[in-house]
Amino acid sequence: MKILYAIQGTGNGHLTRAKEIIPLLQEKGELDILVSGNENNLELGFEVTYNLKGLNFTFGKNGGIDFYTSYKKMKLGRFYKEIKNLPIKNYDLVINDFEPISAWAAKLHNINIISLSHQNAVLDKASPKTGKFNIEKLILKYYAPAKERFGFHFSSYSSTIFTPIIRQKIRQKRTINKGHITVYLPAYHHDKIIKILSKIPIVKWHIFSKNTTKLIFQKNITIFPVSEFDFIKSMASSSGVLCGAGFETPAEALFLNKRLMVIPMKNQYEQQCNALALKEMGVHTLSKLSRKQVPKIAKWIHSETTIKVSYEDTTEDILDALLLPFYKEPILPTILS
Repeated sequence: MKILYAIQGTGNGHLTRAKEIIPLLQEKGELDILVSGNENNLELGFEVTYNLKGLNFTFGKNGGIDFYTSYKKMKLGRFYKEIKNLPIKNYDLVINDFEPISAWAAKLHNINIISLSHQNAVLDKASPKTGKFNIEKLILKYYAPAKERFGFHFSSYSSTIFTPIIRQKIRQKRTINKGHITVYLPAYHHDKIIKILSKIPIVKWHIFSKNTTKLIFQKNITIFPVSEFDFIKSMASSSGVLCGAGFETPAEALFLNKRLMVIPMKNQYEQQCNALALKEMGVHTLSKLSRKQVPKIAKWIHSETTIKVSYEDTTEDILDALLLPFYKEPILPTILS
């Protein structure tokens, strides 16, 4: 079976999950990889067959998506050409992680497609929702269309929602507490983060920023470039994690049994829903990062709240179940002599 695995390249979460899924898919068929979008700071580590522009959303510096810059970069003519030129008919199956080019190409040419993403779980009727009509809710629904949808969320709210894929580097990491707080808020420039967190000098802060390529030291604050190795090391040895209300980082912090506080991006429906789901689990949440929130952050630092989760490693089982209907020949059980 020839499989195309298509990954959204906006943000690091999709690539983090892909690193765990790709080796398993390589064992189950002839695999090609497509990545579209370039708003990320991680190397995938596997050969990419199609590296496309797609439709990007650009993060701002004050807590939300920069819609104006995103619109300027959104070249629909180029997007249409990428859909048209993708040789989608070469594949028996597309596995899609919120990637629009392959999704629309598969829809236009009636190619089998399985959508497997966190966004599907957010859209599921059973998962926590916030707000009413929202343009971003429509974007989530139609950005990467597919009939077969499965998702990942902090809890298994329905039969089509699985608990998070936790990368092996996290599963195998020994946790300790060196007293610092690990911070990852990519929607804010680190200058703004410093202004707020410097008001709490009693703790050491490890801030990971996409806006620097070198270490920056300021009293009790260290600014790190985004690095998978350094981030995992910092998070595993932290006393807590302050991050956006994305999916992978909060899930990993919960798995490591770290105190967690999240700040959802402004005007970002998915993160607002994530924050609600985490709040219902007992996680501390803030509406935004500002000086008015300093007392709440300080109170959280002194709290002992951790949330117990059970995120078993079921990735291969999930893939086996999803792929089984698409094998051209039945898989017979091995008869042991």
